[in-house]
Amino acid sequence: MKALFLTNEYPPYVYGGAGVHVDYLSRELAKTMPIEVRCFGDQKSGKGNLRVIGFDLDASGFTCPKPLRSVFGAIHRCTAFNTAEIDADLVHCHTWYSHFGGILAKMNYGIPLVITVHSLEPLRPWKREQLGGGYDFSVWLEKTALEMADAVIAVSGETKRDLERLFKIRPERLHVIHNGIDLEEYRKLDSTASRNKHGIDPSQPFVLFVGRITRQKGIVHFVRAIEYMDPGFQIVLCAGAPDTPEIGAEMKEAVETMKAKRAGVIWIDEMVDKATVRELYSNAAVFCCPSIYEPFGIINLEAMACETAVVATAVGGIKEVVADGETGFLVPIDQMTESPFEPRDPGKFARDLAARINQLMADPALRAKFGRAGRKRAEEKFAWSKIAAETKALYEQLLATRDQLPAL
Repeated sequence: MKALFLTNEYPPYVYGGAGVHVDYLSRELAKTMPIEVRCFGDQKSGKGNLRVIGFDLDASGFTCPKPLRSVFGAIHRCTAFNTAEIDADLVHCHTWYSHFGGILAKMNYGIPLVITVHSLEPLRPWKREQLGGGYDFSVWLEKTALEMADAVIAVSGETKRDLERLFKIRPERLHVIHNGIDLEEYRKLDSTASRNKHGIDPSQPFVLFVGRITRQKGIVHFVRAIEYMDPGFQIVLCAGAPDTPEIGAEMKEAVETMKAKRAGVIWIDEMVDKATVRELYSNAAVFCCPSIYEPFGIINLEAMACETAVVATAVGGIKEVVADGETGFLVPIDQMTESPFEPRDPGKFARDLAARINQLMADPALRAKFGRAGRKRAEEKFAWSKIAAETKALYEQLLATRDQLPAL
């Protein structure tokens, strides 16, 4: 049994949770079966059961509006994925950027299509800022692919409920398999080189944010919460890769405003490597995830594996990762009906985030207790070996019953 992964993200070009997922899952599955990854980029490697092929793109001749270049670039690459011979038994897609490739593989090569849902386009309306009219296309493509897929994997129970609500997917085709964590790679470290490099004062504890500058991650709400945070600790924002120049400018203005009001605000304005992130997690007193939409929230799991207490928004799959009052605190978000992923009262949301952060920063014993419990929860529920075994079992079930699959 051989599986073909189609993805836009794969190391070294990873900028989000989907890329992390594909990286670790492909390596774990390759311990027991052949895996081929076709991705966006110039990658080319092969070791044991794992083969990786990047498909680059020359977009120099594109004259379409800039927001559409990534959309048409994805279609070019998805076509290229399929013009190279496919000898896999099934195709497994990750994010809408690869879905057209999965559709082509299913229809032209006659193999089952599996899709893992890392996020859902209808629940990310702010993507129109980034894609323009391409957002309407991504919504259509995702719906088309999901409703014709032979198996759809939701990364959380909450995401499964969203899928049931938004799409016409046969119940027997819908499954939940969580994200995972490499427990050897993500563990508490004693090293402090990254803290020192970025000017973080070792004499004061700090609360940490890690993530892209995007509406989804709630970074601007976190920055606004700084105004309500107690003195005596630092705030470290490890945040880069803005979705658009506009949100990049908004972030810059918000950080500068808070720096003028409060000492100890440090912005690491780049996407740092994994070694740096692990050190920051390990040295942080508290990790904060203020996401306004999060199908799973792998960053919380990474922090927990490094024995760091978490304060996170009670949305989506985060509620299945962070155990409220056990590994951290969950902060409810009162959302608007007409714009379901913005707080009705942004000021209240900011104050509520700050209140939970202040509570933990004032209580080192509670932080340590949450940290130990977080590591234990990661070990028991989210090891990649467990996730890969569930995924492989689904593949086997799908191939064993492929002749019985109902027609589209």
